[in-house]
Amino acid sequence: MIYTVTFNPALDYAVYLDTLEMGALNRTKSEELRCGGKGINVSVVLRNLGMETRALGFLAGFTGQCIAFWLEQMSVQSDFIMLPAGMSRINIKLKTGVETEINGQGPDIPPQALDELFAKLDRIGDGDTLVLAGSIPASLPVDIYERILSRLSGRGIRCVVDASGDLLLNVLQYHPFLIKPNQHELSELCGVSLTSGDLAGIKACASQLQEQGARNVLVSLGPDGALLLTEDGKFLHQEAAAGTVRNSVGAGDSMVAGFLTGLHLTGSYREALRMGAAAGAATAFSDHLATRREVEQLLNTL
Repeated sequence: MIYTVTFNPALDYAVYLDTLEMGALNRTKSEELRCGGKGINVSVVLRNLGMETRALGFLAGFTGQCIAFWLEQMSVQSDFIMLPAGMSRINIKLKTGVETEINGQGPDIPPQALDELFAKLDRIGDGDTLVLAGSIPASLPVDIYERILSRLSGRGIRCVVDASGDLLLNVLQYHPFLIKPNQHELSELCGVSLTSGDLAGIKACASQLQEQGARNVLVSLGPDGALLLTEDGKFLHQEAAAGTVRNSVGAGDSMVAGFLTGLHLTGSYREALRMGAAAGAATAFSDHLATRREVEQLLNTL
């Protein structure tokens, strides 16, 4: 089973306009509403690819109830903790040729709710995978990812961390199975300026993160594909699929889901990287998260 944790789920409200004029009435061409949050995105794509997954985290208010209903309609198993106050956030995605995002704050998470999450995590066992993805609300301790990986250490659980900055750096001591920074996040983590075409610099930074404890380092490079540093020290590069980018939201999460699916099905890091690239591109080339058919079509081109 692959579990995901989303500390701050959201309803993503995508609004399509020809232009956006500040201080004036603007009318949309179309709108879309879907549940979001990095862990949720991973679970949705895993389910689309036929994998067994369960989404964990926190929900609140009528927006939280909507997210839970949405996941049920998509046949994604979930076991969220409903908070007593507040509401799950609504994130606004303004699409006017360029993407502008306005993300809400989300509800406060009290200590007793966090204890309830720990109890659920304690039931994860040997051979399972746990994906921790995204930022954390201000009401949670800044070391929450560290506390979770420390708690699960030595239990045969594959831990995947998709986060940025200190949130990621501070968990490397617990040897996560996989981390997935993009090029910009990798630059920040290593304190250098990298371009997606600077494979030598990217490899050096990936090696640095592995030396600090990460077992596998997967770097998404946008139009330049993806680079994987495996736990046995091998670098694998995957060219990007051909297509027109329509939506970047969820592409990195889809890459994580595709990678885990490919690894489960084949046991090969090369095939995992290929499926990860296909899944990430399938989401980027559409207005929704990748479906199995879209991933398989792109996989045949890589």
